[in-house]
Amino acid sequence: MRGMNMSPSTPGNGIGFVWPIRVYYEDTDAGGIVFYANYLKFFERARTEWLRSCGIEQESLAHETGAIFIVRSTAMDYRAPARLDDVLEITTRTERIGRASVDFSQEAWRGGTLLATGSIRVGCVDRVELRPAAIPAPVLAALRRGAHAGTASSVSTDNG
Repeated sequence: MRGMNMSPSTPGNGIGFVWPIRVYYEDTDAGGIVFYANYLKFFERARTEWLRSCGIEQESLAHETGAIFIVRSTAMDYRAPARLDDVLEITTRTERIGRASVDFSQEAWRGGTLLATGSIRVGCVDRVELRPAAIPAPVLAALRRGAHAGTASSVSTDNG
C-alpha cells in the first residue's frame, strides 16, 4: 500500500496512541496462543479508542453526518505469540490522512517484545449507499490534530 510504513517502534515511545488489551481465553486457539485473526480485533479496538481520544464517537458520526468508516485493506506480519492473560499494548499511528481514507500503522507489544504489525487502510463511506465519501470537515480536522491533540505532526496528508 502506498504510504504505509511497517517499521517497528517501541511501545509508549510518544509516537502514536497506545491502548492496553488483556488476552482472554476466547482469544486463544487450541495451542493456547492468540489466534492470528484476533490481532485484527485488537487493532480495531485500539483504532476505535484512538478515534474517541480525538473526540470522534462513531455512532454520533453515523447519525449526524451519515458517514461511517470501513476497513478497505489490511496487511499483517506476525513475529511472536501472545498467550492467555498476557497484557498487550496496541500502538496506533496515522501514516496518511487523505480526503476519504486514513492509513494506519499498528503494532502489538508484550513488554519489549513486538508480537505483530499491521497496516490498515480505512475508508469513509456513506452509510446508506456504502459509496466512498469525503471525511466530514470537522472529523478531518480532529483526525489531523490526533489523539489528545498531539499526533498529527508525523502524519502526511494528500487528496486520496
